[in-house]
Amino acid sequence: MRRRRFLYGAAAGGVLLVTRRSLAGPVTTDAIGDQVQTVPKGQLPDFAGPGTPRARELYRYAVEHGDELRYIPCFCGCYRFGHKNNQDCYVKSFNRNGTITFTSHAAT
Repeated sequence: MRRRRFLYGAAAGGVLLVTRRSLAGPVTTDAIGDQVQTVPKGQLPDFAGPGTPRARELYRYAVEHGDELRYIPCFCGCYRFGHKNNQDCYVKSFNRNGTITFTSHAAT
């Protein structure tokens, strides 16, 4: 009985993970050549995947501390692409439906 309950729980968790992952939009390329992806809040883009733990940490920080990053200028020259601050190198937009559109600019 315990084993069956565990298997059902594991299967349900797998379905939930696959469903949540499928809610993410495809990775596309924007006009300046950066990858962009729109994902549900709480999820990170594919280009900040499990194989890049430091990038994941930085993208998570950019979402959680965006108010602070908006006051930090970026010095990589991306202002010519319309970036106004350091947060713009990570997050392209916070969308009304609760999703976040990330840019790979900071990961490259």
